[in-house]
Amino acid sequence: MGADEEMQQATAYDKMGLPGLLRGARQAFRNAIRQAFADAGFDDMPRNGAYVLARVYDDDASFTRLARELGISKQAVSQLIDTMVMRGYLERSPDSEDRRRMLLQLTPRGQAAATVSWEAATAVDEELLRRLSAGGVAALRAGLATLCEIAADSEVSTLDYRR
Repeated sequence: MGADEEMQQATAYDKMGLPGLLRGARQAFRNAIRQAFADAGFDDMPRNGAYVLARVYDDDASFTRLARELGISKQAVSQLIDTMVMRGYLERSPDSEDRRRMLLQLTPRGQAAATVSWEAATAVDEELLRRLSAGGVAALRAGLATLCEIAADSEVSTLDYRR
């Protein structure tokens, strides 16, 4: 990219509102993770699959929470989980303490895909650190954390919004 193109792109980003910048920033991670999945042979990972892998890895994958955070219905989460089970990324078993709940665990294939996803996201983080500074990254994290708090404080069901 030439200097003129870089200047025009910087100007376009400078004029973008925060929602557009957040969408573009998310795309940096999405692109890196999708490419890493393809390179590692996980080309059948469904949309939002990397997010589910991370939540299951963290042992924090309730259907309600996934539905809320992904902005999709519990039925859509169930279909996503079904797909990931069929493709060998997850195992599902009944919770012995609460029969209404299903427990999700990563299979060895899911564990490998989660590692690939983590490494790709870490590479983007490292590139961000190279382009900014430790202080710049800290400020960015603080701003994003504040936006997350604002979202949590104003919790509006995305399911209600779609009606």
